[in-house]
Amino acid sequence: MTLLALGINHKTAPVSLRERVAFSQETLEQALNSLLRQPLVQGGVVLSTCNRTELYLSVAEQGDQREQLIDWLCHYHRLNPDEIKNSLYWHQDNAAVSHLMRVASGLDSLVLGEPQILGQVKKAFAESQRGHSLSGELERLFQKSFTVAKRVRTETDIGASAVSVAFAACTLARQIFESLASVNVLLVGAGETIELVARHLREHRVSKLIIANRTRERAQALANEVGAEIITLNELDAHLAQADIVISSTASPLPIIGKGMMERTLKTRRNQPMLLVDIAVPRDIEPEVGDLANVYLYSVDDLHAIIQHNLAQRQAAAIQAESIVQQESSDFMAWLRAQSAVETIRDYREQAEAARAEIAAKALASIQQGQDVEAVIQELTQRLTNRLIHAPTKSLQQAARDGDQARLQILRDSLGLD
Repeated sequence: MTLLALGINHKTAPVSLRERVAFSQETLEQALNSLLRQPLVQGGVVLSTCNRTELYLSVAEQGDQREQLIDWLCHYHRLNPDEIKNSLYWHQDNAAVSHLMRVASGLDSLVLGEPQILGQVKKAFAESQRGHSLSGELERLFQKSFTVAKRVRTETDIGASAVSVAFAACTLARQIFESLASVNVLLVGAGETIELVARHLREHRVSKLIIANRTRERAQALANEVGAEIITLNELDAHLAQADIVISSTASPLPIIGKGMMERTLKTRRNQPMLLVDIAVPRDIEPEVGDLANVYLYSVDDLHAIIQHNLAQRQAAAIQAESIVQQESSDFMAWLRAQSAVETIRDYREQAEAARAEIAAKALASIQQGQDVEAVIQELTQRLTNRLIHAPTKSLQQAARDGDQARLQILRDSLGLD
């Protein structure tokens, strides 16, 4: 049995190719069933995200495994092998084990240390469990990888610092306001970045969340998800004073919030401080707003400086995390190698038990026929001893005849002679 990982990711292929080998949630069960029908495949997990598609497999040690699996992947997605071969990577046994552990721990992600991938790996594992697509070794590997990911999160700072604009904006807000549960937040825009910001803020249970957008319809789905109030950009001036924090990210070619608007807002607020985070390019907030007293204005460049600092911290933590992965993958491979002896040990025990049962049955029959019990016991022990030492004795003699001292020593160790 061999463990394999075959995949394609953001490092090896553009999105135009990655999307062609992705497995949708609707077709995943069908894909797993098709994969398990391949003669060499004993168990499999399919991990498919926007940044990677990977097959984790336990396979029989026979044939050209790589070519057979690439052929299956290409046939399933109706691809010419020449289109994809140069973008695929292939890991076997220890390399496959450490790769999965690195993926689950966020060490192989587009954003170093991002936590979402662990949930995606767990979901892929659960799909295989539900479809009974796992071998024992593969199930043990995934459970071990989840433990490793938890160790990495617990023992390193790999996920402690913000490395996305959305998360950095929320981190900045938490640094200035001790608790977000008592503040009102106004989000300007309803694009992808604002969506991420809104979800982060919802997790921190902000007192009130308002989304200002050009059209209400575009913001409605997000507002429903995070429990926000919706206003249009035309209503911004009237609602700005309610906000302790303003985070803006629109595609407007001109600033939406000017110095005059903020002066009126501060007057209404009686100069209570405000945090403004402008993550739009071009800027949504006039730079002169930052000159006003009690206004703390941060631009996207300020956030990128925070992100670069935090990314350096994550990279330092990644060194420690890689050490954990190396240790844990070695431990897993030691366990896996030990499993290869399980069948041999079982066969040996069954053989010894069969010999014991046969000789014991003959001894009992002899006693029942009236033979001397002491003589029967002596014969039983002699016959059992001869039966058990016969094969090892032949191996010792053959090793001696061959002059194979290494094998002779292994046999002596196995028999407990040293």
